[in-house]
Amino acid sequence: MKIKLKPLSLVAGAALLTLFPQQAFAMHIMEGFLPPVWAGAWWLIYVPFLILGLFQLKKISATGTDKKILLALCAAFVFVLSSLKMPSVTGSCSHPTGVGLGVVMFGPWVMAVLGGIVLLFQALFLAHGGLTTLGANGMSMAVGGPVVGYAIWRIANRLKIRKDVGVFLCAFTADIATYFITSIQLAGAFPDPQFGFMASAAKFMGIFCLTQIPIAIAEGLLTVIVYNIVVDRKIAPAEGFVR
Repeated sequence: MKIKLKPLSLVAGAALLTLFPQQAFAMHIMEGFLPPVWAGAWWLIYVPFLILGLFQLKKISATGTDKKILLALCAAFVFVLSSLKMPSVTGSCSHPTGVGLGVVMFGPWVMAVLGGIVLLFQALFLAHGGLTTLGANGMSMAVGGPVVGYAIWRIANRLKIRKDVGVFLCAFTADIATYFITSIQLAGAFPDPQFGFMASAAKFMGIFCLTQIPIAIAEGLLTVIVYNIVVDRKIAPAEGFVR
């Protein structure tokens, strides 16, 4: 019994930590950090994915209450994990993304909506991210990361890799891809004065790699634990609902 409760206690503990947010230059990109042109451009890019996700979400929700419950679980998982702000270097923070579970269960497009809702609530109530930068944060955490994670999940399935290993790889790569895209976003808005875009991107990636790789590993392991609970209790099939 203790073993079964342990994963739930980990999630509950993580939820408690979100009640004590810290001031930091957190990644999500904070409010007002991007120049207006870049913030607007990322919003324009994000909106089509948001619309696609809404159609996919409506289609899934119409198929049964059990899927609605699992959608809520995936959204809560994203909210809890991505609300954890862990100090990095140079006044920045790193955090898990939590998108891997939803990607495995429902594919990447639903996460554009679930991730967007999470980012909106965090911007409004946790001072984590922002409204003007929600388009950029949505593209990195709710679109780019899930698409990369889903590609890895599908490859793992085709290679007949064990499901738990595939889930770990999905969550890990989705996390790392989110920070890679964020580094590209910041480098585009703030290129190095001497060496340009590539040098700036390398600097941002270097800042986050120090803390993000171990965080991504921990996130992958926690995602596997929750995935196993969901599958063992027959809440969802091991392959997820999108094949």
